[in-house]
Amino acid sequence: VHLVESGGGLVQYGGSLTLSCAASGSTHNINAMGWYRQAPGKEREKVATMTNSGSITYSDSVKGRFAISRENAKNTVYLQMNSLKPEDTAVYYCHAAVLVITIESQVALDEWGQGTLVTVSS
Repeated sequence: VHLVESGGGLVQYGGSLTLSCAASGSTHNINAMGWYRQAPGKEREKVATMTNSGSITYSDSVKGRFAISRENAKNTVYLQMNSLKPEDTAVYYCHAAVLVITIESQVALDEWGQGTLVTVSS
């Protein structure tokens, strides 16, 4: 599975931005997709995830401001970010939870995109 993000950039405080992540390859092995972010000097943290069944989780810091959605026909996941704050500044990474099942085994993999930078100015 190959993930390519787009949509990052510079936005002012209170503004909005939409990130996109297109998956290619063995997309039928994807169980869930989501977004993580990593701010300078901090660990990578989960932002939002969405399973194939539609179950969604958000981190407390973005709940009510961000919305994740998927367009299955295009194997694409989106992150609509509203009311952006300077503390939302980070590199945002697309993530796919992949499960490869063979006759002999099941292997769970984490696939990552290259990241896209979001900068929120105050």
